Amino acid sequence: MTSSKSRQLAARIERWPIAGAFTISRGAKTEAVTVVAEVSHGGLTGRGECVPYPRYGETPEATLAALQAMREPLLAGLDRKGLQSAMQAGAARNALDCALFDLEAKGRGERAWRLLRRAAPRPCTTAYTISLGTPEAMAAATAKAARRPLLKIKLGGDGDGVRIAAVRKAAPESELIVDANEAWTPDNLERNLAACAAVGVTLVEQPLPAGKDEALARIRRPLAVCADESVHDRASLEGLRERYDAVNIKLDKTGGLTEALAMADAARALGFEIMVGCMVATSLAMAPAMLLTPQARFVDLDGPLLLAHDRDGGLRYDGSLVHPPEASLWG
Repeated sequence: MTSSKSRQLAARIERWPIAGAFTISRGAKTEAVTVVAEVSHGGLTGRGECVPYPRYGETPEATLAALQAMREPLLAGLDRKGLQSAMQAGAARNALDCALFDLEAKGRGERAWRLLRRAAPRPCTTAYTISLGTPEAMAAATAKAARRPLLKIKLGGDGDGVRIAAVRKAAPESELIVDANEAWTPDNLERNLAACAAVGVTLVEQPLPAGKDEALARIRRPLAVCADESVHDRASLEGLRERYDAVNIKLDKTGGLTEALAMADAARALGFEIMVGCMVATSLAMAPAMLLTPQARFVDLDGPLLLAHDRDGGLRYDGSLVHPPEASLWG
């Protein structure tokens, strides 16, 4: 392996149109804004992509600046291990962590999972997201996707019982998981959970706001509940055991694949089921997350399917079956 010194960093903001609009309880968007980091050394370039998340105060411009601030440390020999303390967890560290993984794999001529002595990812079924809307609009969108085996339904609070019933009628055979994106309240929690259970929903993701989810520990949950905004890294796991049955691991929250893999091991040891999630982004952001799929009960890596077009050489999707990345894309 060549020395880590003299690594050059380039970073840029990219914009990718979404096919239609992507709507959750916090609003709608028509494009995915990503930040790409590229680390070059010895004629090789490693790449990583992240999605700054306004929910956590991140912006593309601030993320880009945080990456650019790492140029001198990289020149001085900063490696992936040192990166974990040099940057705080979040989108910027994710892009750089994944770029360093990619560069190391290319430098060694090995796939990333072999370097890590992890199970090789295999083709697996990803969820496909149905955006929040009126019951009629959601049913129409669901009908078009009804042949997909796993659908993730965005809900938003009042009227969710009618929404999920309409969705189930439009897709009677699909497994359904629900994402409320913190939109429910303690007053409607049990009613909405019961409505989901009544139509056979398998899992509900983040029904209550992070930090205000104590009610989950006081009720009898009729189906599995998954933490998303309430969980970020290993340090946040222990306090969730009475409230949640599963955790959604997203690289933009953990600050990269390094922490995500450690978090998955810790979560399984604590008895949590694992979901591997994503933001709306290109295949370059999905590819590192594929290394988590052998441990996951639910895979939600449909970001590229929601775009008007993916980047060249992206992941191969056969319907809802997503294949591991080629080395030319990542890792």
